[in-house]
Amino acid sequence: MQIAQDTVVSLDYTLTNDDGEVLDTSRDAEPLDYIHGRGQIVPGLEKALAGRTTGDAFTVRLEPADAYGEHDPDLVQTAERAQFGGEDPEVGLQVRAEGPEGDQVLTIVAVEGDVVTLDGNHPLAGVPLTFEIKVTGVRAATKQELAHGHAHGSGGHDH
Repeated sequence: MQIAQDTVVSLDYTLTNDDGEVLDTSRDAEPLDYIHGRGQIVPGLEKALAGRTTGDAFTVRLEPADAYGEHDPDLVQTAERAQFGGEDPEVGLQVRAEGPEGDQVLTIVAVEGDVVTLDGNHPLAGVPLTFEIKVTGVRAATKQELAHGHAHGSGGHDH
Protein backbone atom coordinates (compact mmCIF):
# COMPACT_ATOMS: atom_id res chain seq x y z
CA MET A 1 0.00 0.00 0.00
CA GLN A 2 1.23 3.48 -0.85
CA ILE A 3 1.25 6.36 1.58
CA ALA A 4 -1.74 8.56 0.76
CA GLN A 5 -4.41 10.66 2.48
CA ASP A 6 -5.72 8.98 5.67
CA THR A 7 -3.22 6.13 5.77
CA VAL A 8 -1.46 5.35 9.04
CA VAL A 9 2.26 5.50 8.48
CA SER A 10 4.88 3.99 10.79
CA LEU A 11 8.43 5.16 10.36
CA ASP A 12 11.83 5.14 11.92
CA TYR A 13 13.67 8.44 11.65
CA THR A 14 16.72 10.39 12.63
CA LEU A 15 16.58 14.18 12.47
CA THR A 16 19.80 16.20 12.14
CA ASN A 17 20.80 19.81 11.54
CA ASP A 18 23.36 20.96 8.96
CA ASP A 19 26.19 20.30 11.45
CA GLY A 20 25.14 16.63 11.63
CA GLU A 21 23.95 17.00 15.23
CA VAL A 22 21.17 14.52 16.02
CA LEU A 23 18.17 16.56 17.18
CA ASP A 24 15.69 13.69 17.51
CA THR A 25 15.47 10.01 16.64
CA SER A 26 13.24 7.01 17.02
CA ARG A 27 16.32 4.79 17.40
CA ASP A 28 15.90 2.55 20.45
CA ALA A 29 12.21 3.52 20.63
CA GLU A 30 8.93 2.73 18.95
CA PRO A 31 8.47 3.96 15.37
CA LEU A 32 6.57 7.21 14.87
CA ASP A 33 2.94 6.59 13.82
CA TYR A 34 0.85 9.33 12.24
CA ILE A 35 -2.15 9.77 9.94
CA HIS A 36 -0.97 11.05 6.56
CA GLY A 37 -2.57 14.20 5.18
CA ARG A 38 -3.70 15.55 8.56
CA GLY A 39 -0.81 17.95 9.22
CA GLN A 40 0.64 15.84 12.04
CA ILE A 41 4.22 16.10 10.78
CA VAL A 42 6.08 18.95 9.09
CA PRO A 43 4.73 19.68 5.60
CA GLY A 44 7.94 18.98 3.66
CA LEU A 45 8.34 15.56 5.23
CA GLU A 46 4.69 14.70 4.60
CA LYS A 47 5.16 15.66 0.94
CA ALA A 48 8.35 13.57 0.67
CA LEU A 49 6.54 10.53 2.13
CA ALA A 50 3.56 10.64 -0.25
CA GLY A 51 3.53 7.61 -2.54
CA ARG A 52 6.19 5.70 -0.59
CA THR A 53 5.64 2.13 0.62
CA THR A 54 6.76 -0.09 3.47
CA GLY A 55 10.51 -0.70 3.30
CA ASP A 56 11.34 2.54 1.50
CA ALA A 57 14.36 4.30 3.01
CA PHE A 58 15.50 7.77 2.03
CA THR A 59 17.04 11.01 3.24
CA VAL A 60 15.42 14.40 2.70
CA ARG A 61 16.72 17.86 3.57
CA LEU A 62 14.07 20.48 4.29
CA GLU A 63 14.43 24.23 4.22
CA PRO A 64 12.82 26.02 7.21
CA ALA A 65 9.71 27.00 5.21
CA ASP A 66 8.97 23.27 4.68
CA ALA A 67 9.73 22.34 8.29
CA TYR A 68 8.99 24.55 11.33
CA GLY A 69 8.93 27.82 9.41
CA GLU A 70 11.22 30.81 9.30
CA HIS A 71 12.20 32.47 12.57
CA ASP A 72 9.75 35.35 13.17
CA PRO A 73 11.38 38.20 15.15
CA ASP A 74 7.91 39.48 16.06
CA LEU A 75 7.49 36.41 18.29
CA VAL A 76 10.43 37.46 20.49
CA GLN A 77 9.52 39.58 23.49
CA THR A 78 10.86 40.67 26.85
CA ALA A 79 9.41 40.47 30.33
CA GLU A 80 10.49 41.59 33.77
CA ARG A 81 11.94 38.95 36.09
CA ALA A 82 9.26 39.93 38.65
CA GLN A 83 6.58 38.57 36.29
CA PHE A 84 7.80 35.05 37.05
CA GLY A 85 6.32 35.08 40.55
CA GLY A 86 9.56 34.55 42.43
CA GLU A 87 10.67 31.66 40.17
CA ASP A 88 14.19 31.89 38.81
CA PRO A 89 13.90 32.08 34.99
CA GLU A 90 16.55 29.99 33.25
CA VAL A 91 17.59 29.89 29.59
CA GLY A 92 15.92 26.94 27.86
CA LEU A 93 12.94 26.81 30.21
CA GLN A 94 9.58 26.78 28.45
CA VAL A 95 6.63 28.64 29.90
CA ARG A 96 2.97 28.97 28.92
CA ALA A 97 1.49 32.41 28.45
CA GLU A 98 -1.86 33.81 27.42
CA GLY A 99 -1.53 35.43 24.01
CA PRO A 100 -3.92 37.11 21.59
CA GLU A 101 -4.58 33.73 19.96
CA GLY A 102 -4.86 31.75 23.21
CA ASP A 103 -2.21 29.85 25.13
CA GLN A 104 1.26 29.80 23.65
CA VAL A 105 4.55 28.21 24.62
CA LEU A 106 7.51 30.55 25.01
CA THR A 107 11.13 29.56 25.46
CA ILE A 108 13.42 31.66 27.65
CA VAL A 109 16.37 32.53 25.41
CA ALA A 110 18.19 35.10 27.57
CA VAL A 111 18.22 36.46 31.11
CA GLU A 112 20.07 39.73 31.62
CA GLY A 113 19.59 41.30 35.03
CA ASP A 114 15.86 41.82 35.49
CA VAL A 115 15.02 41.42 31.78
CA VAL A 116 13.96 38.02 30.45
CA THR A 117 13.83 37.44 26.68
CA LEU A 118 11.20 34.94 25.51
CA ASP A 119 10.81 33.40 22.05
CA GLY A 120 7.44 32.14 20.78
CA ASN A 121 8.94 30.50 17.70
CA HIS A 122 9.28 26.72 17.56
CA PRO A 123 12.83 25.91 18.74
CA LEU A 124 13.64 24.60 15.24
CA ALA A 125 12.18 27.58 13.35
CA GLY A 126 14.68 28.92 10.85
CA VAL A 127 16.74 25.70 10.91
CA PRO A 128 17.24 23.55 7.79
CA LEU A 129 16.58 19.93 8.78
CA THR A 130 17.62 16.55 7.39
CA PHE A 131 15.44 13.50 8.00
CA GLU A 132 16.76 9.98 7.50
CA ILE A 133 13.62 7.87 7.08
CA LYS A 134 12.67 4.20 6.87
CA VAL A 135 8.99 3.44 6.29
CA THR A 136 8.13 0.46 8.51
CA GLY A 137 4.41 0.24 7.82
CA VAL A 138 1.48 1.67 5.87
CA ARG A 139 -2.19 0.81 6.37
CA ALA A 140 -5.61 2.38 6.05
CA ALA A 141 -6.65 4.38 9.09
CA THR A 142 -9.64 3.00 10.98
CA LYS A 143 -12.84 5.01 11.40
CA GLN A 144 -12.01 5.37 15.10
CA GLU A 145 -8.53 6.74 14.33
CA LEU A 146 -9.97 9.25 11.86
CA ALA A 147 -12.62 10.31 14.38
CA HIS A 148 -10.02 10.70 17.16
CA GLY A 149 -7.53 12.44 14.86
CA HIS A 150 -4.54 10.24 15.67
CA ALA A 151 -3.12 6.79 15.02
CA HIS A 152 -3.76 4.03 17.55
CA GLY A 153 -1.46 1.16 18.40
CA SER A 154 -1.99 -2.36 17.12
CA GLY A 155 -4.31 -3.25 20.02
CA GLY A 156 -6.66 -0.32 19.43
CA HIS A 157 -7.42 2.46 21.81
CA ASP A 158 -10.46 3.61 23.71
CA HIS A 159 -11.07 7.17 24.93
